[in-house]
Amino acid sequence: MAEAVADAKKKKISAWRALGLALSNRKTGFMVLFGFASGLPFALFLGTLFAWLTEAEVDLETMGVFSLIGLAYAFQFLWSPLIDKVNIPGLRRLGRRKQWIVPAQVLLGSILVTMALLEPKTQLGWFSLLAGIGAFASATQDIAINAWRIDVADEEATIDILSTVYQMGYRLSSLVGGAFGLIIAARIGWPETYMMMGAILLAVGFVGLWAPNAAEEAEDVASESELQVRALRKAGELSPAVRGRALALVGLLWAVAIGAVLAFMIMSMTYAPEDRPNPTEFTLTYGPWIIVATIILPALIAGWLASQKRQGRHLLTEDEEPAAGGAYAMDHLYRALVLPLVEFVGRMGWSLVLILAVVLTYRICDAIWGTFAYPFYLGELEYTNDDVAFASKFFGVGAIILGLALGGFMLTTIGRMATLLIGGVLAALTNLLYADMAVGGANMQAFSDAIGFTYMIMQIPEIGDAELAKLTITIGFENLAIGIAGAAYIAWLSSIVSKQFSAVQYALLSSLTLLVGTLGRGALGEMIENQGYYDVFILTTWIGLAAAVLVCFEWYRESRGKAAAGIVAPEAGERLPAE
Repeated sequence: MAEAVADAKKKKISAWRALGLALSNRKTGFMVLFGFASGLPFALFLGTLFAWLTEAEVDLETMGVFSLIGLAYAFQFLWSPLIDKVNIPGLRRLGRRKQWIVPAQVLLGSILVTMALLEPKTQLGWFSLLAGIGAFASATQDIAINAWRIDVADEEATIDILSTVYQMGYRLSSLVGGAFGLIIAARIGWPETYMMMGAILLAVGFVGLWAPNAAEEAEDVASESELQVRALRKAGELSPAVRGRALALVGLLWAVAIGAVLAFMIMSMTYAPEDRPNPTEFTLTYGPWIIVATIILPALIAGWLASQKRQGRHLLTEDEEPAAGGAYAMDHLYRALVLPLVEFVGRMGWSLVLILAVVLTYRICDAIWGTFAYPFYLGELEYTNDDVAFASKFFGVGAIILGLALGGFMLTTIGRMATLLIGGVLAALTNLLYADMAVGGANMQAFSDAIGFTYMIMQIPEIGDAELAKLTITIGFENLAIGIAGAAYIAWLSSIVSKQFSAVQYALLSSLTLLVGTLGRGALGEMIENQGYYDVFILTTWIGLAAAVLVCFEWYRESRGKAAAGIVAPEAGERLPAE
């Protein structure tokens, strides 16, 4: 008994020490900085910008063009292979990921400064062009930063801690670019505000030059992608003919998807306002098919290729000479588009079905609910803008950062899968709090009164009252749970991708949330119209609990995989052995 207590104490001390080392690591500091730089443009281009355009008296139809900016984030996976494959001339010495991160941050800072010098109403063409370029630069930065986080993770700065502090930086930037941006603009003006935000990003780009690269980049004799391309011609690899047919199919699917997005963007930018296609309808109608064309069908093709290799069919019997000309180009395209999926599907096998099920369900409530949150607060519950701003923007952001911190601590002490399960259950159960609010909120009011929270909120001048207290505590509990779940989910998602193809694999998996959001919002909106919010919250609770059950199966799968690999007692937060 005494030995067991001593072992428990030793493990607890070890967990605290690991957490302290991770937080003091310079990679962690840069991860907070990169997370902030990742979230700030998103807030400025997709939120605060519309407030500036409204004050400049830009009409709503014209502002509709700016909603195209969101497509850059929604479909960023379409150019993620470039981030894994292409080196920027003269910048490769910065590092595999930093060659994309630093220029993107400098470009974003320059764009914000330039926009500050323009007048939105009279120079709207330049304004919209810069905003569009900025959105693509921001989405590109996100791809590279996510890949950098996965690449530089090690035993000290674990993927769990890096994922958590990344989200902390991201949430802080959304507060700075959103609520604080509005406050600052009201006092010094919009041009000065965007000038200030641009200067911040330029400073981050400069400091980012000193961010560490992955350890394997220290002695980069030949690029990793070049070695992978050469390996395709070795004995035991799939024959060029089979790979060529697979590449043609995948390339066609990706070309159609990219063509659809480009055609939509060209029509939106060149057609008259009344003839422009609707971005929401496009995402709802074509978004799922783009996911099918670029992820689902290529994954099936990759699965077939992996099975052929396992069965020893269509393989080279001896080494071939390095490819040249068209064959060389084909090998590089295969490496960029197909090989990331072949590696992932081949490594995961049928477990991929379970992984996709977790990806599609774990954050489903977050992916869908955002669209209906303000109609619920302002329309159904009849709160004021000031009430909602306080509860969701100020108190809510603080709660989610606290949740992320708690999630990071749990990842270090009890492990990734346990935190993923607890976070999922808590996030699901918070829907019951909203269900109570939908029928009057008597239980939330009683709880708020009992713990003294109502009294504390009532001390806030002008807006503080009992009604605000129950909304604030409901949003607070939800965001606390979202923080824990988010920390665990991003860490888990980052842990299952290969460092060799981190940019493509992570972008493809994370983009599946788009499929859930686009399909779910329409159905959920119709359900709200027909049955009301209460039934919707009960349904989303069950969906969240179902996701938690799937996490249990994934936990069991990983445990079996570790046992088979000879890992008897893995440390909390350990990366999966399969890379």
